[in-house]
Amino acid sequence: MQKADGMNYAPIGKASPVCGPGEFRFAAVGLDHGHIYGMCNGLVEAGGELAWVFDPDPQRVAAFCATYRGVRAARSEAEVLDDPAVRLVASATVPCRRGPLGLRAMAHGKDYFADKPPVTSPEQLHAARRTVAETGRIYAAYYAERLHVEAAVKAGDLIRQGAIGRVVQVIGLGPHRLNAPGRPAWFWDPKQYGGILVDIGSHQIEQFLHYTGASGGRVLHSKVANYENRDHPDFQDFGDATLLADNGATSYFRVDWFTPAGLGAWGDGRTLILGTDGYIELRKYLDVARDAAGDHVYLVDRNGEHHLPVHGTVGFPYFGRLILDCLHRTENAMPQAHTFLAIELALAAQAQAVKIA
Repeated sequence: MQKADGMNYAPIGKASPVCGPGEFRFAAVGLDHGHIYGMCNGLVEAGGELAWVFDPDPQRVAAFCATYRGVRAARSEAEVLDDPAVRLVASATVPCRRGPLGLRAMAHGKDYFADKPPVTSPEQLHAARRTVAETGRIYAAYYAERLHVEAAVKAGDLIRQGAIGRVVQVIGLGPHRLNAPGRPAWFWDPKQYGGILVDIGSHQIEQFLHYTGASGGRVLHSKVANYENRDHPDFQDFGDATLLADNGATSYFRVDWFTPAGLGAWGDGRTLILGTDGYIELRKYLDVARDAAGDHVYLVDRNGEHHLPVHGTVGFPYFGRLILDCLHRTENAMPQAHTFLAIELALAAQAQAVKIA
């Protein structure tokens, strides 16, 4: 697993099947972002059977089929959606196309698993909520910076165990490597990717809601800028926001495209979680100049200072829970309201952001 390029970062975990062979068939439709590999890895490791793939680009399909032996290349999206054995459609198509694809999948009786951001406009969010209510289908989102990071999973476990008391603030830092020559045209267009606070800011907001247990919130302040990419004047390479949850917890997060060439990972993602009885710091992808391995949890509580290197010890339970939710119509992986609230607040932060000249 390479860590230099975030667009193609696809974690690999241990096989932990929650269902029998053939019990949960799913398909991949839309391979525009490399996150589709992480999404499929997680589902396959949890026992899912990857049955179909469709993308209009034959080279992308060929590379995908070389990775996942046995998957069938569909001739059209309709061939996938018309297969009654397919329970879920996973997609990392261009962000602005994810919402409409989700509506089509749900209309065909499928659950849907979108890369983040799962939608790029308030109108798409409204349509997704309406269709979920009408069909009873699941509209899941791949908020990978928590769901596919063992340190982040461990932090949630510690918080549930009361390790730091009540969480009152979450600070998130989400730097990313730009790798400009490898980016497709849609990457530079906010109308297609949603803007930086929607695209990668939604990760940070989802973590804030999860760790604080919030069921609502509002954006107090946000801003965006394009400091270094003048060849793409509409692009945003910096953004930050401050939020207030309905339970009184607060958040500040910063996202950017300024990871330096010398860093050994695509981004030095960190999260700091302040509680009434202690605090947690996550160093997700590496510990700078000290340890190239990721998943470092630093915990300070009433008993002392603790360093917990958890790589390879926690796993990624989200994917098994999502499969079981689809099979049993439960909401244990991530409540639907939470999935939508995270992107709703990201859209609000983007819409009201001060634009720095």
